[in-house]
Amino acid sequence: MGRSDPECINSSNPYHDCSDYCHHQIAEAKRRLLEEQPESWKKPDEERTVHPDCMNASNPYHDCSEYCFKNIADAKAALERGEPEQAAGGSGKSDVAPEQADGVDDGSEQQEDAGAANDGYPQMTEKQKKLFDLQLKMNEARKANQQAMVAEKKRMEPRGESKGVSKEKWLEDRKKKIGKLLDSNGLDMSKSYMLDTQDMAEAKYKKWEKEPAPHGWDVFNQKTLYDAYKKRTKNIQVDMDAYNKSKDSDPEFYREASSLQYGKVSKVAEPNIDRMVNELKERDEKRKSFSRRRKFNEDKDIDSINDRNEHFNKKIERAFGKYTLEIKNNLERGTALPD
Repeated sequence: MGRSDPECINSSNPYHDCSDYCHHQIAEAKRRLLEEQPESWKKPDEERTVHPDCMNASNPYHDCSEYCFKNIADAKAALERGEPEQAAGGSGKSDVAPEQADGVDDGSEQQEDAGAANDGYPQMTEKQKKLFDLQLKMNEARKANQQAMVAEKKRMEPRGESKGVSKEKWLEDRKKKIGKLLDSNGLDMSKSYMLDTQDMAEAKYKKWEKEPAPHGWDVFNQKTLYDAYKKRTKNIQVDMDAYNKSKDSDPEFYREASSLQYGKVSKVAEPNIDRMVNELKERDEKRKSFSRRRKFNEDKDIDSINDRNEHFNKKIERAFGKYTLEIKNNLERGTALPD
């Protein structure tokens, strides 16, 4: 694991090693921060007493005391003796020799310090190193959670227009394309149809003549039902000779409610029955194969195991979705969205 400055923006990366560029960026950020501070917050430099080797020298509100100077002197003396360097102005803990430990066995602590030094943490014990690693993982998890929360909030926002270009933009592009032709022929935009070819005009007329599909309650009105009946009977072949013969043989072919033969089943030829059964089967097959085209949203979360379960979930969502939306999102995310 590399050695990185805690103030570096990449400090959460356990494989990052701070270089001169990182230290330069940290110093530049501190300088800009000091420049942006109000004048009332700044403390005059002549009133401060800060040693450049103090570990708190970057703190604009820190004044070095005797404690800081003593620790700086001890660190320099230890460096001259060849001992591991400690942070100047630090916690003030000094190295204690094994023979001065009053019988306390420090072998395990020395092994921990040696192992920490080999891993790139010369100033940390093994416990401190584990704590630091946990803090790095917490920072990574916090950043990942924040990014996921922002991404989910974007997905919940209403989607923009995805069906190609808008009508206004299409009109602007059309004006740019045919504007010169209209000007050369002395026409305005309202008469742009005069530039259409025969094929384009026929396509427009065909589109206008096509009746729209019934919508809502219009599906069940009398006109729509009659149109559906005509569509079903359009391909039926009628034998007029057999029809006239049956009508002549039965005086009550068109029975009334007062007829004594009302409800009696007339004799129907077997081919006619087979033709009716085939038509009903074909209608049933068409009904099963027909499915209204629905839009597919690729960004939607998958919460079903098959098509039947997906259809059931849609029904539940229509009935109770608006009441359970916030609870569901909080459970999946693990936290609530900020206001």
